[in-house]
Amino acid sequence: MRGQTFIAAGAAVGTSSRIPRALSIAGSDSGGGAGIQADLKAFAVCGVHGMTAITALTAQNTVGVTAVHGVPAEMILAQVRAVQSDIGIDAVKIGMLGTVAAIVAVAQALVELGAEIPVVLDPVMVSESGAALLEPEARRKLVSALLPRATVITPNLPEAWALLASQGCEPTEDADVEELARRLHRLGPQVVVVTGGHREQAVDLFFDGSSLIELAGERHHTDAAHGSGCTHSSVLAARLAHGDTPLEAARVAKRLASRAVRDGLHELGAGPGPVDVLGLRAANADPAGDLAARGSAP
Repeated sequence: MRGQTFIAAGAAVGTSSRIPRALSIAGSDSGGGAGIQADLKAFAVCGVHGMTAITALTAQNTVGVTAVHGVPAEMILAQVRAVQSDIGIDAVKIGMLGTVAAIVAVAQALVELGAEIPVVLDPVMVSESGAALLEPEARRKLVSALLPRATVITPNLPEAWALLASQGCEPTEDADVEELARRLHRLGPQVVVVTGGHREQAVDLFFDGSSLIELAGERHHTDAAHGSGCTHSSVLAARLAHGDTPLEAARVAKRLASRAVRDGLHELGAGPGPVDVLGLRAANADPAGDLAARGSAP
């Protein structure tokens, strides 16, 4: 645990000799609901200093994505090198990449960072509004170049199917989630967490190559779940930065992402509103309240 005593929302908070540092390599959501904006919120609520390497600029709101502008590969790599050379990195979260060139740049960045830094890969392919965020040919490169380096991957059910299909090993229609997790694990990541948002039951499945563990949670029927996947993977990365095991980190990520969906800001925008991991509604109800106290709410 690297001597850390901080425990994320729901437990006691102690002191630490150093603030953990996490890097989000992902796209920017101009609406503030997903992407690096969601990642930085999740890092903050977990007591982690967040940094970013932006892979793409998106013009989007709660209704849809109207434009995407990819960041040149050399600029993605330069951002990672800049923060690592000065501030340092304890964990990496990878989200939207979009192109083969971006994936190659991130793979090189991870080589330079070294194998000891944990990496959480959220295989973002489609936005909440249905816009494609990963080129079809890039899916194969994502699997070959990044999955073997990932400490944890966090696909939802459609993403799990898409990753396997990109390798020509699409399961049969009656394949269950355990089979999907096992097949994904054979592609190289240390741990697979198939998230439960698209399952009949809101249960995440954790598989580390030997143990299959269900992480149960309540399903919240809400129209404000934008950014839930980003929040989940970022909390997981933040907890790895604190020194948690992948299973410990996955349990916290499940809990905080579920709470953020429960408290989603449905009043923002005409489409699916963003999740609320920071407790913004509670902050407005009690402007003098303490952020740490809101963050520790069950």
